[in-house]
Amino acid sequence: MLDLARHYKEGPVLVKDIAARQDLSCQYLEQLLLSLKLAGLVRSTRGAGGGFMLAKEPGQIKLSQIVQVLEGTICPVECIDSPQSYSRSGCCATRDIWCRIKEAVTEVLEGVTLRDLAIQQEEKERAAGQMNSKLCQRVNNTF
Repeated sequence: MLDLARHYKEGPVLVKDIAARQDLSCQYLEQLLLSLKLAGLVRSTRGAGGGFMLAKEPGQIKLSQIVQVLEGTICPVECIDSPQSYSRSGCCATRDIWCRIKEAVTEVLEGVTLRDLAIQQEEKERAAGQMNSKLCQRVNNTF
């Protein structure tokens, strides 16, 4: 999804191109994209110039939506979403901690969009490029 967000304005992106950039198998990526397509987060076009693209602008897709589709619940233990599965749910102090963890993760995922993540990735790559450039310069200066 991050790859699609970064190529959003370029039109449909080929699965093989995403797979190569992200070091994933095409088969695995196709499974992920099918789930995302069924959820309405991506769409596909066939034929020449076809491929996958985001169904919405990157700023309109929250990470929580993606995680929900690909991972399901972010619940760390079953008794959070299904208190009836654990007879001591009402008097378990550790369950309270697990609830807080789930709430914190949900808050983070709800507060970040694909656009935010794409911007952060570009900044990291820019900084890494500058660091690599400085490192190369230092290495060259020692020789």
